[in-house]
Amino acid sequence: MHESPASALEDTPFADLTPDRILDTLQDVGFRGDGRLLQLNSYENRVFQVGLEDGGMVVAKFYRHGRWTSAQILEEHSFARELVEAEVPVVAPLTLSADDPARLLGRPPTLGCEGHIRVAVTPRKGGRGPELENPEVLTWIGRFLGRLHQVGSLRPFAHRPTMSVEHTGRDARRWLIEHDIVPPDQLPTWQQASEIVLDLAQQTFDRIQGLTLRRVHGDCHLGNILWTDDGPHFVDLDDACMGPAVQDFWMMLSGDIEQRQSQLYALLDGYESIAEFDWHELKLIEALRALRMIHHSAWLARRWHDPAFPAAFHWFGSAIYWQQQTDLLRQQIELLQDQLDAPSWP
Repeated sequence: MHESPASALEDTPFADLTPDRILDTLQDVGFRGDGRLLQLNSYENRVFQVGLEDGGMVVAKFYRHGRWTSAQILEEHSFARELVEAEVPVVAPLTLSADDPARLLGRPPTLGCEGHIRVAVTPRKGGRGPELENPEVLTWIGRFLGRLHQVGSLRPFAHRPTMSVEHTGRDARRWLIEHDIVPPDQLPTWQQASEIVLDLAQQTFDRIQGLTLRRVHGDCHLGNILWTDDGPHFVDLDDACMGPAVQDFWMMLSGDIEQRQSQLYALLDGYESIAEFDWHELKLIEALRALRMIHHSAWLARRWHDPAFPAAFHWFGSAIYWQQQTDLLRQQIELLQDQLDAPSWP
């Protein structure tokens, strides 16, 4: 999903994003700030809570240069607005305005552009993390996912990526090898383990007959679900893609095998009250986990010139890190091989 940095701007894309630049950019797209700025947790982009002169509050998202094209960002925005129109509770971008129409993209305009800076503005909508130990909460989230996937199934993305072993896994693996990211003493074992696990992941995908891909959230973990008295709502569709429905389930599962299974059944209980789920997709969970491991390592390496990354992920890149990654991939190899060899495979 990510492209290799090719310039100093892509290495440090937010170096010139000063408070004055933030406020000036927002004013140019119709939002006059009162000087109150609070940076929110985000590594890929820069996100700020912004106080407005009229007493209101919005959230401004400044996109990382070189990651998504404007067409891909606008597809994210269109999907979010489509979900809102279907009364699926997500946070969608607001319509922008400007004296210079050339600074605005989209119909309605939701993306502001000034040089390399691209910005979207959303309502501020708070919440807390969901209580996953409560099965009723999980069932509610499952219903929510069912509604999201119903809308996601209406049409495909034209510009955003499709989740696959080749795109999500092999591209990331090639990039890591070509850029000499893995230390030489760790490379042979990691390279072997990553090759085997991707082959097994591809076999797993190939065995799912009639696998349906749809527009999915793509990065559906607990940090992207907020809970209020009205229930859950999703934030951050930045990784929306074409993928299997189960992609939006497995990252919410935690604990031992029994706990994860109980959580999964509660989610699916709610989901299937809204939408049909192909239970064969559960076989993809360990393959998707392996893809994410390799993709995450490449993401960290590609972003290492951004000062926020060494500060937050100081452990990345050490010999111990790569040894741990190799061990984790070997565990995935065992799980995938056992799954493929099981007589109960559909």
